[in-house]
Amino acid sequence: MMEDKRKGIYILPNLFTTAALFAGFYAIVQAMKGEFWHAAVAVFIAMVMDGLDGRVARWTHTESDFGAQYDSLSDMVSFGLAPALVVYEWGLSGLGKLGWLAAFIYSAAAALRLARFNIQTSTDRRLSFHGLPSPAAAAVVTGLVWVLQGYGAPPLWLRATALTVTVLIGAAMVSNIRYHSFKHIDLKGRVPFIAVLAIVLIFVLISLDPARVLFALFFCYALSGPIDSLVRRYRRSLHRRRLGDSHEGSPRV
Repeated sequence: MMEDKRKGIYILPNLFTTAALFAGFYAIVQAMKGEFWHAAVAVFIAMVMDGLDGRVARWTHTESDFGAQYDSLSDMVSFGLAPALVVYEWGLSGLGKLGWLAAFIYSAAAALRLARFNIQTSTDRRLSFHGLPSPAAAAVVTGLVWVLQGYGAPPLWLRATALTVTVLIGAAMVSNIRYHSFKHIDLKGRVPFIAVLAIVLIFVLISLDPARVLFALFFCYALSGPIDSLVRRYRRSLHRRRLGDSHEGSPRV
């Protein structure tokens, strides 16, 4: 259903989306200046703002088609262009054509990932995502730069590592690998006491070394999809093998 333009737009959720867009743009500016620490932090701030805008819209019943489209365009800047430019300015620019091609592959994959996400129904994306979500992909790429930027000018092996990670993360975004969405978690419901302790522990670890801990968390999430896919495939193969053995062992009439 088309929205009536005369009704205007909801200000509260779109303020968070604008904040995410501003953080993504700020990350690009800082990367161009060589301030990679500021650029990486800005991308992570954009992730927080992006996570809040949707929840605020649902909690305040201010969801709209305009908000969904605005959020997607903001995501493209913050999680598509910004990470690609950050990693390019940090290390890929020294690899010549390979460097900017890797950055472009990541950006194009993010655009394709967001377009595919937009045409999926809410039921399809409630329990799992098809492909690595763009915010998590941005966290891995910029988190890598955040961890390694203290080494100064990156040597060739670090540039090659950044190129490999950038291309593989881009491929993960457009893959059909399933990733848990965590959208089924009820933040307003009761949780076990151990869950609260786990959350406190995570915040303590992040405060000790934000760069390494955040990168490790999102890198493990990026690996969780392929690992889960391999486990599922192994279980299906084992199940078919057991069925085949049971049929072969059954008496013939």
